[in-house]
Amino acid sequence: MRIFSGIVLAVCVFAGSSAAASHHKTDLQGEYVEARTADVYTGPCFANSEVNLAGDLAVLGWKISQGSWQGVTLDGLAVVGVLRASTTLGNPERSPYPVKAVLIIDERADAFQRLALRSFAQRMGGDLFQDLARIDYQPIEMSFAHGNVHSMTAHLAAGKLARIETRSLGLGDQICHNEEVWYRPLTKLDHAMPAYTLAQGYSGTGLDATWVNHDSRSSFVGTFHYRE
Repeated sequence: MRIFSGIVLAVCVFAGSSAAASHHKTDLQGEYVEARTADVYTGPCFANSEVNLAGDLAVLGWKISQGSWQGVTLDGLAVVGVLRASTTLGNPERSPYPVKAVLIIDERADAFQRLALRSFAQRMGGDLFQDLARIDYQPIEMSFAHGNVHSMTAHLAAGKLARIETRSLGLGDQICHNEEVWYRPLTKLDHAMPAYTLAQGYSGTGLDATWVNHDSRSSFVGTFHYRE
C-alpha cells in the first residue's frame, strides 16, 4: 500500500509540474515594421486621392526577440508577409478581400520553427494570410535603431525578395499640417508609430505583382507581446 501511494503521489506531482510548464507555451515579444503603397499618416485630401486607387500592396515583418509559440522557441527569428489586396487595405468603406499573400520565413529556422513561424504570422495577420500563394525561405535581416519606438528606424531585407527602410517622421514631412494616422496597423501591437518610408518593395512571385516605392509616409514601426 505504501508503494502504491508513493507511485500515485509521484504521478500527481509530475502531472502538476507538466501542467505548470505548459501553461504559457505561447509567450513571445519583439519588434514589427510594415510598409504600404498608400500613406498611413496623412491629411484627408491626400487620403481621399489614394483610396481605392493605391494601398492594396504591403510588406509586413515581425522579429521575435524572445519567446515561444506553442512550445517552440523562436528567439531571434523573423517572418515576413507580403500582401496584395483587392483594394486599399484598411479602408472601412470597402472590404479588401480577396487578399493573396506570400510568407517569407527565416531560413535559419528548423522544421518545427518554420511551422511555428507560419502559424504565428497567420494568427497575427488573421484573414489577411489565409490565402497563401507561396511560402519562401530566405535569409531575413531586421534591425531597429534608436530603441525608442517614437524615433525608431527600421531595416528589413528578406533575401532579395522584399525590403523596407524607414526613418522617423519630422515636421518637414507635414504638407497640409493637419495630418493624422489615417489607417491603423495591419496587426495587433502593443505600441506603434507611423514612420517615413525611404524605400519598400517586393520582387518575388506568387502575387502577380512586384513593386518599389520610395519617399512616402506609409510605414509603421512597433512592438508586440503575444501570450496565451
